[in-house]
Order: sequence, then structure tokens, then C-alpha cells
Amino acid sequence: MSRQNYIFTSESVSEGHPDKVCDRISDAILDAFLSEEPEARVACETFATTNRVVIGGEVGLSDQNRLATYMDRIPDIARACIKDIGYEQDKFHHATCEITNLLHQQSAHIAQGVNAGDNKDEGAGDQGIMFGYATNETDALMPAPILFSHAILKRLAEVRKSGAEPLLRPDAKSQISVRYEHGKPMGVTSIVLSTQHADASQSSADIRAIVEPYIREVLPAGWITDETEWWVNPTGTFVIGGPDGDAGLTGRKIIVDTYGGAAPHGGGAFSGKDPTKVDRSAAYAARYLAKNVVAAGMAERCTIQLSYAIGVSKPLSIYADTHGTGELEAAAIEAAIPKVMDLTPRGIRTHLELNKPIYERTAAYGHFGRAPEADGGFSWERTDLVDALKSSV
Repeated sequence: MSRQNYIFTSESVSEGHPDKVCDRISDAILDAFLSEEPEARVACETFATTNRVVIGGEVGLSDQNRLATYMDRIPDIARACIKDIGYEQDKFHHATCEITNLLHQQSAHIAQGVNAGDNKDEGAGDQGIMFGYATNETDALMPAPILFSHAILKRLAEVRKSGAEPLLRPDAKSQISVRYEHGKPMGVTSIVLSTQHADASQSSADIRAIVEPYIREVLPAGWITDETEWWVNPTGTFVIGGPDGDAGLTGRKIIVDTYGGAAPHGGGAFSGKDPTKVDRSAAYAARYLAKNVVAAGMAERCTIQLSYAIGVSKPLSIYADTHGTGELEAAAIEAAIPKVMDLTPRGIRTHLELNKPIYERTAAYGHFGRAPEADGGFSWERTDLVDALKSSV
């Protein structure tokens, strides 16, 4: 029997956090290539530091002769991301930072394992394990600590960009500790918020006065009490931020991107990877399946694991765990999953419509727990498998 009464903590980081700047640029480049060619291959990494952005990795188009011309667009894509995030600091400015593009053609040895052939189905882009998770503790079927940590920072970004709070700056981190009673989230025992700000004379109290109304706005009513501890800019001044204050790198916030530590993670990052890379697409599929299991009332909580080998199309294993909350045996869920979804890399991409430029928007505030969008964004958040699952068990 899992614990019913406890405190669990998750953190999030804003779109202006150095690592998230890099995730954003990598995913924007991916979207650009997918806009050019839906079957484009991209494995893009970005590094950012004071006045400098370095982009590297492998890309592939069906006509490799187009790559050289296409590369000229990369610096403008990166600058547009930095500008939209809001960086106009002396030592990190969208117009003046140096951008180095080291992208090159995809390895032929990787391509031969992934590409379909006359006698071979399209294979996975790498080996690995991927996890998906869902819980009915929130309407989004996400763990409350990570969901509301994201919500705090997203709201602060909105008021910063709208001009309502002109003294806030892009770099920020949040963290909340949620009290569970009888397995359900009931309140917040502590709130941690560190945000970059404009003026070194602003104190922690000044920053709390700015951010507290918005934090109260996004957290459920009654969750903040007189006993809730507040730690706003606990070290004091936070004017130097972003890549000028700390270097950033694509893929360093995988727990922020997923379930805030409430569920396992296979280890692979998402950003900058096209959907032939099962690190990304199969993790999306696993979330989709777990969410539909919970939405179908088969369990209050569900973890799905998938595993793959490079160049092999079918998953090597499918594992389900309902954490003692299931209405039926986990083995029955495992047996139903391949009946309702083709889990080959091609099958996942087709079912979830992943060969679209829908990835830049995922780079901040979580890949999961978001609303499905009309153009196919966050398609893995749909609950359209409920009936199929029910009829397959």
C-alpha cells in the first residue's frame, strides 16, 4: 500500500532560464526543418553563455544539397527565440550575441538503422526506455506539485510580457511542496520563487509584493494558509540572470519537462529531437496511454514503460503499473495497449501527428498536462482512446 499522508515537492523553471533558452532554440530549429520537410531528421543541441550561443548536432533532408542554403536561417531563428523570451541585457541581447552554427549532415550509420528499406520497417532512432504517467489528482491528470509550479511561472511570464509587471525579468525558478492527505493534494507547505528583476535596490520583500498576488491567483483556493512558508528571492538580489549569469544547455531539465520527480524517467531529453527519436515520441505515447487509462477509470494512477532498440520497429516490452489503484490487473492493460495503438516509431508519429512544427511551444512549462491544440500541438494529451481501451480489456 502506497503512502497516503506525506509532503512532495517539485520545481519548474521559466522560459528565460538558461537551459530553457537552449531548449527553445533547439525546438525552434526542429520546427523550421519540419516546416520545410515533415520527414526531416534533427538532433539539435544548443549551448548558451555570456553573449554567445553555440548550436550543434545532426540534421537531414531528403535533398542534402538544400542543407547548405537552409543553414543560413539558423542564426535568425535563434535570435527570434531570444527576443521573444525577452533578453535585452548588455551581456545577453538578441541583437548582439554571437551565434555559432555547427549543425551538420546526419550520420549515414544512424540513418541506415532508422530509415525503412525494401525488406525492413522503419526502426527506432535509438535504444532506450521511456515512461509515461497519469494521476487523477488534478483535472489535467498530472501530479499537482509540477503542474502548479509550471502555472506560477507561466503566469509571471504573462504579466512580464504584457507590461503589467515591468520590473520582472525572464530568468526564474519556482518550487512548491504539496501536502497530501489520504493520497490527495490538500495544500502547500512551502513556496519557493526566485525571479530575476530589474533593480539591484529591490529587496526580497519588494519582489514578494510583486509576485504573491499572481501565485495566489493560480494555486487552488485554500491551499495557502498562515502556516505556508514563503521563500521569495531568498539569496537577495537577482539582477544578473539568464545565460550571462549561468550557462545553459539543451536537455538538462528532463524532470521539469515531465512529472517533477513523481514518476520514473528513462533518461532521454526531448528538445531538439525529431519524432523518429523514441526518447521523445515514445515518451509522448507512454503519457498518452497512461492518461487514457486513468481517464477510462481503469486506475487512479498509472505508469507505462516502453522500451526500444535502435533500428528495430516494434517495442521490446510494454509494462504497466497502477500502483495498487487499478480496477483490473496491470497485465490486462499491457495486453490491451498494442490493440489500440501501433507503437512502432512510424505508428506513433502517424497516430499522434508528430511530423508537424509543434515543438517550440513545448520547450517551457512542461510537455505534459497541457491542453491539446487544434493544429496538433500536445496531441498526446487527448483522451480519445478511452472507448477503445474499455472494449479491449
